[in-house]
Amino acid sequence: MPTRFHLRLSDPSKARGSEPGLAFRALSAEGFAEELQNALREDGLFKRWQAAQPDPDAVDPALGATDPNAVVSAAQHDLAIDLIATTSLPGPVLRHRLRLLAGHGWALHDVTAV
Repeated sequence: MPTRFHLRLSDPSKARGSEPGLAFRALSAEGFAEELQNALREDGLFKRWQAAQPDPDAVDPALGATDPNAVVSAAQHDLAIDLIATTSLPGPVLRHRLRLLAGHGWALHDVTAV
């Protein structure tokens, strides 16, 4: 069953993960939504992160789950960007991807069943 996650990037310029090769590159609300949607639908971001770990084989494979039907929309409000991610992925996987992409520059505001 899909879940809708309501997220906010209060300062999008600071919503960058600590590893530049994994972090958001987007500048627009639509760009952030597209990058997050791709990170949920495909395993490329996870595989790049996994390969950089000291023992890639020890990484929990559940963190690499994908949802080819994930949808992310975005809206700009003043300087902040609100994202709505609708996915069947569990919360811990979504949070892991967001930490890679945005570091600590995001907040979860609400979670609802679809």
